[in-house]
Amino acid sequence: MAHHAPRRPSVRSIDRSAATPRPRWSRFTTALAALVGTAVVLTGGATAHAEPSVTEIERQIDQDWNKLEPIIEQVNATREELAAKRKQAAALAKQITPLQAQVDEALGQVGGLAADAYKGNNISTVNALLGSRSPGEIVDSLELLDRFAHRQQQQVQAVAELRDQLAAKKKPLDDMIAQLARTEAQLAAKKKQIDAEIARLQKLRLKVYGNGGGGPLRPAPCPAGYPGGPAGVAVKFACAQIGKIYVWGAAGPDHYDCSGLTMAAWAKAGVSLPHNARQQHDVTRRVSRGELRAGDLVFYYGDLHHVAMYVGDGWVVHASQAGKPITMKRVDDGQINSYGRPG
Repeated sequence: MAHHAPRRPSVRSIDRSAATPRPRWSRFTTALAALVGTAVVLTGGATAHAEPSVTEIERQIDQDWNKLEPIIEQVNATREELAAKRKQAAALAKQITPLQAQVDEALGQVGGLAADAYKGNNISTVNALLGSRSPGEIVDSLELLDRFAHRQQQQVQAVAELRDQLAAKKKPLDDMIAQLARTEAQLAAKKKQIDAEIARLQKLRLKVYGNGGGGPLRPAPCPAGYPGGPAGVAVKFACAQIGKIYVWGAAGPDHYDCSGLTMAAWAKAGVSLPHNARQQHDVTRRVSRGELRAGDLVFYYGDLHHVAMYVGDGWVVHASQAGKPITMKRVDDGQINSYGRPG
């Protein structure tokens, strides 16, 4: 996607964050709070007195998109962490299930003891043991009663300990399940907002280009050379996706967003990457400009909200904006942050 100097900003941010207590599983909910607290509302660009030129509309689209894409990438990151939390919740529930069965069984036993005491069964047992006995027999019977009472006390104590263990394990699970439900609702609301903004940008683009798109998608050989190995597999896959349309949050096979494309390409080569540009930056090895080779990732902007794949000879393949096809562009077309090598 083309990136130009800002002119007459038409994007305004509205903070819709709610004052909610901060959960203890902090890194996940910190990212979520940043996502939910950043609601971007984009406004139209045509003035009442003049029809905007193609250049002005393209500039506006780029400007607006560069505010929207970080939100999209944060949604991707939150969805990844949400999936991980679901797995943790399932694992914790699996641990709790046998403990719950033990507690239920122990409570049944203690309940039986309580019922016997209520019915006077224990008193009857005491009377039977102590009645019409010699002093020696009474001493023996008292020792037997003491052991019986001690066993009852141990049973009750064991149930109490099991109950406390269960409560300690269930609380974080219950908290996690409640947070997951809130997160899913927030993501659903955020998806609706992003889709609305993308639809608005699409109307602007169609005003300029109609349905014809904007120029050649493969202006140079892709890849420029075959690097072999996993990088060769990844770069050939990325080049093969040229022409497919950007859809935010998508990772194939018919649509991709920027980090979804690079994730899917390297997955084809057996290398796992997260579905988020910043996180891909964090898990890849930094390389210099002079070390760049086909398959390396190029990260753009200070907040790392866009990623492309280097395909050699100064070109990258990237999924740029909603509604636009995956295409090639010059590596320097955009504010480069850094370069990374997966694997």
